[in-house]
Amino acid sequence: METRTILYTGKGGVGKTSVAAATARRCAAAGLRTIVLSTDPAHSLADALQTPLGSSPSEVGPGLVAQQVSAQDELERNWSAVRAWAGDILVERGVDRISAEELTVPPGMDELFSLLELKRHHESGEFDVVVVDCAPTGETLRLLSFPDVARWWLNKAFPQQSRLMEAARPFARAVFDVSLPGDAVLDEIQGLTRNLIAMNEILRDTEHVSLRLVMNPDRMVIDEARRTFTYLNLYGFLTDAVIVNRVFPEEVGDYFAPWRDRQQEHLTAVREAFAPLPVLCAPYFPAEVLGDAPLDALGDALFAGHDASAVLHQSLTQELTLTDDGATLRLELPFVEKGEVGLKQVGRELIVRVDGHKRTLMLPPAVADYRPSGAALQDGSLHITFDLPARQA
Repeated sequence: METRTILYTGKGGVGKTSVAAATARRCAAAGLRTIVLSTDPAHSLADALQTPLGSSPSEVGPGLVAQQVSAQDELERNWSAVRAWAGDILVERGVDRISAEELTVPPGMDELFSLLELKRHHESGEFDVVVVDCAPTGETLRLLSFPDVARWWLNKAFPQQSRLMEAARPFARAVFDVSLPGDAVLDEIQGLTRNLIAMNEILRDTEHVSLRLVMNPDRMVIDEARRTFTYLNLYGFLTDAVIVNRVFPEEVGDYFAPWRDRQQEHLTAVREAFAPLPVLCAPYFPAEVLGDAPLDALGDALFAGHDASAVLHQSLTQELTLTDDGATLRLELPFVEKGEVGLKQVGRELIVRVDGHKRTLMLPPAVADYRPSGAALQDGSLHITFDLPARQA
């Protein structure tokens, strides 16, 4: 059986860790050997499971293993030579040692190395399901989205680098007073490049790997999720479900009734923006979702009628293709066969109306200056064409 991998991402504070833990418990209860790991630096997975966790996998229940990946351990394992070389250069130029240590780790790098633990578990074949509680932003996924660039460096630059560096090191120290990186540094960078390629291939395996967006029914949180969703589609990563957490039930009383009404409006907007993805909702529980029974109640609420380990939606709902003449956006609309198409662009938002259905999506920066010029329905999808900005035409 091929390993099934599910990654949860979303804005901080939306209950992402609890949802990941609940999913893992439900998969394990179905008889699947499951591991849930947190790459989120906040590391609240131990709190959610109500059991101590370390940087190594630990049994936390029948068929269930959990792990809080240590970014520091991963950095030392994969980036120590680079840090030492870059840190020495900075210290030589007057930067204090503590600041130098921080500056040698680019933003997102610690999360990237934490995700390498996912790669190890995915390739080991030890588990049927790997559930990942990702850091609150999708920035790291962008680092995994450039395999062609990584392959170019691997194939073109690295075979020559060792010989070039060997010849240039004495010259660089004598003329520029700088130490060029040694073989250990180049080996680590080459290893990172290979891992970028491998991770990209894992995440693009849409038959076995998917991401799920977790949000609360609040406008700002939904907007952030829509931006993340756009990038995931743009980079070819499959999102198979949307999780809306902490929805007020009907019997909330007069005080919270206006809040619930607003949440229901936001839920309608979520269904329009993310259609045809399944939108799975969980109620606002009266107490924190911590420990076995509350997590199982959360899992029951989210996955009633669904297999938590299944790929809940099979295809990318958006695909953007850039051409010399402009761009084309394919938007999946499986329930629409015909009808008049209406397009309206407001800033980076594109509002699409077809036969009573409305979709609002966030355009990526790459086409922020483009303007929609036409649309056509074909095979259950809407194909929208964009013209180049006037200054580039």
